[in-house]
Amino acid sequence: MGRRVTEVRLDGVRKEYGETAALSRVDLRIRDGEFFTLVGPSGCGKTTTLRLIAGFETPTAGRVLFDGADATGVPPESRGVGVVFQNYALFPHMTVAENVGYGLRFSDPPDGSDRRERVAGLLSLVNLDGLGDRRPEALSGGQQQRVALARALAPGPRLLLLDEPMSALDARLRERLRLQVKEIQSALGVTTVYVTHDQEEALAVSDRVAVMNDGGIEQVGAPRAVYRRPGSRFVAAFVGHNNVLDGEIVADRDRFDSGDEMEGFDLGRETGELDADRMRVAVGDETFAIPSPDVAERGAASGTPESPSVGDRITFCVRPEHLRLGAGENRLRATVESAEFLGDSTRVHLDWKGRRLTLRADDAGMYVEEGTGMHGENDVSTGEVEVGFDPDDAHVVEVR
Repeated sequence: MGRRVTEVRLDGVRKEYGETAALSRVDLRIRDGEFFTLVGPSGCGKTTTLRLIAGFETPTAGRVLFDGADATGVPPESRGVGVVFQNYALFPHMTVAENVGYGLRFSDPPDGSDRRERVAGLLSLVNLDGLGDRRPEALSGGQQQRVALARALAPGPRLLLLDEPMSALDARLRERLRLQVKEIQSALGVTTVYVTHDQEEALAVSDRVAVMNDGGIEQVGAPRAVYRRPGSRFVAAFVGHNNVLDGEIVADRDRFDSGDEMEGFDLGRETGELDADRMRVAVGDETFAIPSPDVAERGAASGTPESPSVGDRITFCVRPEHLRLGAGENRLRATVESAEFLGDSTRVHLDWKGRRLTLRADDAGMYVEEGTGMHGENDVSTGEVEVGFDPDDAHVVEVR
């Protein structure tokens, strides 16, 4: 199979089916040994991207490169990639060991061992020792998934591709297996591209993620960075729960540091560029202090001007865990519509002047206050509550 792939690059890749563009233009670099995930809603182009890397599809325009060499016209069987499909595609007439060893019919084991030793080693790696003589139908869904993974790894692939391999499994099993897959990938050091629509799964296992939407890439970054600093409105709304608000920049922080509570100040009438640290944003008839986007964020946020100014329209977000009951520098009063007890936390759905907000708090952090609609310890019912967030917990995703 040759040495493993240390870098995969998609250079201006476009894919059309008739008059429909499945991928508009994709530029992407996947690094040596990383677990790289393509995440997005159904129909966004993530599986098409994976199939282009595997060689099952040919781009309408652009190139696919392995370690700088153009692999666009190389057939799948000559690319040295291992693929785990969504339906596993196990051979029902073969035993588990025969399924795992199938790829070795066309090549020798990469580690110099014989075929039987290679199969036994891989079954041990995926915790299926002693099951080599069974047929796939005798296995659970999780076990079948691991057989498919072992089969893909058997020839020592240069690159491992996983196409939503856990979508058919229940939530608890997915949690357990995704960690196991990550451990195996880390132990082998093989560059891996993973496709999923599950944002939590993508954040949990990936070194980096690419969030896809409508045939293009919205943002690429480490999971923590994408979650905390979404680069667009779509990413802010798609990756996890979020409160996305639109407003207008009305003043800089310095005008509110005196403690005068803005008395007599004519909102929206100031002009000029804002302080690099904080700005004041009007959302409806309320104003909030939020951070001014730094240079890096301005480059990441679509349409963000280099120097946000008074009068600019702005979109910012606040994660539900950063919206708190009765706390925070920025305050507002909202009506509780419903609450979901999640065990270790409670998710509260709020209506604030026609806008839907979500708050998530540790269950131990819920409290009782007369007149707020909170009845009984750690319980939220209906009524009005005061909630807030600190300026540094807001993130700007767009200025226009």
